[in-house]
Order: sequence, then structure tokens, then C-alpha cells
Amino acid sequence: MSHDGARTPGTLLSRLPLYVGGFMGPFGTVVIVPMFPELREEFDASSSAVSLGFSLYLLPFAALLLVSGTLGERWGRRRTVRGTYLLYAAASIGCALAPNLTVFILARAMQGVANAFITPLLLAGLAETVPADRFGRQVGIYSSFQAFGGGLGPIIGGVAADTNWRYAFWGTMAVSLVLALAPPQGEARRDAEAPSLRPLLTRRMVALGVAFLFAAAGPIGISVLVGVAARDVLDLSGTATGIVLFGGAMSALVLGPTWGRLLDSVGTRKLGLIAAATATLLAGVPSFATSGWALGIMWIIASAAISAVIVIFQALGASIMPTNRGGALSFLLAFRFAGHAIGPILFVPLIGWSVRGAFFMAAGLGLVTTVVIATFREQD
Repeated sequence: MSHDGARTPGTLLSRLPLYVGGFMGPFGTVVIVPMFPELREEFDASSSAVSLGFSLYLLPFAALLLVSGTLGERWGRRRTVRGTYLLYAAASIGCALAPNLTVFILARAMQGVANAFITPLLLAGLAETVPADRFGRQVGIYSSFQAFGGGLGPIIGGVAADTNWRYAFWGTMAVSLVLALAPPQGEARRDAEAPSLRPLLTRRMVALGVAFLFAAAGPIGISVLVGVAARDVLDLSGTATGIVLFGGAMSALVLGPTWGRLLDSVGTRKLGLIAAATATLLAGVPSFATSGWALGIMWIIASAAISAVIVIFQALGASIMPTNRGGALSFLLAFRFAGHAIGPILFVPLIGWSVRGAFFMAAGLGLVTTVVIATFREQD
């Protein structure tokens, strides 16, 4: 395996476990969103307390992402990913068997810890299996699988909520065990070859991270507000809420390769500026929905632009530092998932005050992302 920026050939079949692994991260994150009412009843807890099962999955995930990619490159992608899939499976069992909310939240946090070492190393491994001039398209495909996971998560979570919410976590356990059989290539790197954290701490990288954080807390993270509004404002069932969210994910899934091809042809800054500005404008539109059908259609449209923003940042993370792909990607993803953790804490409570206010305040954070991308230069 090359670690100096060269790509080694890879077939679609050999890349499939990487794509499926990309599916698991978003799936595990959002699977609990449609089951909030059932978790409230099961554990006799408030909505704010139950929402910690979402935020405390993301907070340790985001914190560890600052270093997990670099550590995983040092320890070896293969060994690290296999071990953390097994940890994710064990944490899923903890969620499924949780006798109280405290145990459930701790198990969710452990899932987040495991996922911090999986997500960046999979995309870093993908970066070394395709030519540079076709990498954007592969990131688009990878993002499509992520979108599928983010879309199927609410479907499965909603069905589980309407039957037995614990079934969802037995499912994540089973998939994690299967994926542990096919980790990405990449052996341990020692001494002079071991990547360092210091090159990540540049003004350019921090600025990109902050831009990703604001996008995730705002436009990208609007899906949580869509799920809460569907259940608590429009009074949709768990399954119906899952279907609404799935529609947005399918929009991202279908368009992911298209965004990747455009990225290869027009460049990061131009596509990124258009995508960030459009996502900022559209993310608040679902708040006008008065029915499940209207919410679903509005969310599909908004998701199209939001998915382009995700493709751009993931391609940047996996290509901006060829000697430490996993570290650079995980550094940027740390900011993204910190944003995902912060967003619900800031905006979910505001839905009771004003649905449109909550949505448009969240969407407005995308202005910061747009400004940073406008000043970004692909070659410094």
C-alpha cells in the first residue's frame, strides 16, 4: 500500500466494503431520531434527555476525529478498522440491552468512539485505489452510500419504533460483525513514516474545519429538525417520518456521483461556493410544510444542495494532504460532527417557540461556510 500519494489499482468489488462502511456511520447516527417518543416512554425521560443519545454519540466521535485518522494511519488501517468494527458491535449490544437511559447513552457514546476510527480511514483507503482525476466521482459514490445510510437509518428506526426499538441495534451489531471481515488495506507506519498532527494545525485547515462545523450545525444538520417537526408538529408516525427523511437521502444518493463529476471538472471553490449558498437558502424551506407530503418534497429539494456540500468537504479532506489522508480527513470531520452534536442542542428546543425560526436560524449558519469557501484557494 502506498502512503506517499500514489494510487494503487482497485476494483469495484474491492471498494464495496469501503462504500458499505461509509453507509454505517450516518445510519448509526440518525437511526434513533424517529424513536424519540418511544425512548421517552421506555426510559421515562424528557425529550432533552433522550436527545443526548444523539448528541453524545457525536461529541466523542467529533473529539476523537481530531486525532483518530492520524493514529489509525500509524497503527494501520486494516487492524484499526477491524478492531473498531468489533467495538461498534459490542456497543450496539449495549444499546439493545440497556435497562435505563444512562446505560443507553453510554453505549451510544461508545458507538461514537468506534465510528471515529472507521469513517476517515475508509475514505483515506478509497483515495489510494483510484486515479486522482477520477477521485471526485468516487467520493460522490461514497457519499451516496453515506446518504443511503442516513436515509435508511430513519426508515429502520421508524419501523423499529413502531415495533420494538431495540431491534435496530441488533441490526447494527450484525452488520458491524460482517464488515469486520473486510477492512481496508494499510499496515502500521512507524518512526519516520508515521504521520504527525502538527501539519494539520494550519490556518487553512482550521478555517475549513470551522466552515464544515457551521455547515453541519446548520444546513447539513437540518435533518434532525425535519425529523422532530414530523413527529411533534405534523404528528406523523415513526415509519412516516422515516420515509420523509429517506426521500431526502435518496436525493443525495442519486446526485452524489454527479456532484463528484462536477467537482472533477469545475473545481472545489466554484462548485463549493454555489453549493454552500444554495444549501443555505433552501435548508429552511421545509419549515413551511403543512403535511407529510409537502415536508417530503421540500426536504428532497433541500437535500440535493446539502449533499453537494458534503461531497466537496470530504473530497478536500481526503486529498489536501496526501502523506496523511486519514488524519486530514478526520480533522475536518471532527468539526463536522461537532457541528452535528451542537445543532440539535441549539435548535431543537426552539421548535416549541417557532418552527420557522428554528429552521431559518439553523440554515443561516451556512453563511459562514459560504464566506470561507469564497476565500479558499485550491493551491496555496
